[in-house]
Amino acid sequence: MCVAALVAGCESSDLRDTIRTALGPREAPRTRVFQADQRAAYEAARAAADAMGYHYVRGGPAQGELDELSSISGGDDAGSSRQISMKVRLGPDAEAGTVVTVSFDEILEAASATQAGMATETPMRDTPLYEVFFRNLQNALQAPPKGQ
Repeated sequence: MCVAALVAGCESSDLRDTIRTALGPREAPRTRVFQADQRAAYEAARAAADAMGYHYVRGGPAQGELDELSSISGGDDAGSSRQISMKVRLGPDAEAGTVVTVSFDEILEAASATQAGMATETPMRDTPLYEVFFRNLQNALQAPPKGQ
């Protein structure tokens, strides 16, 4: 409420933009267009995720969705755990090809032994995972079909 009152009474648009940025999502999903049909782009996204060590959760080419999770690893603190969630959305591009949007979220559980299920999920900021995923997807699209 205090922040809303501060923003409402603030004359400076710079301060409003700074507060909006601080309170908004830390990282917007990243998008690229690939010259491939949606099914081929989906299969390439699955291959890219597999190459990064992620595990399939749900989705399919018809839905234009792919959700994957990394393995669970130990967090920075004793008894904590960390996992990364990848969400890929695919759709037709207005020109040609497929629009691929990906987002990565970090899932942290502070005390997994005593408070199971009490995790926080935060969008990842400034991670190279975005570029690695898109590079792997492009490489998968350029790879010869399986069986050849």
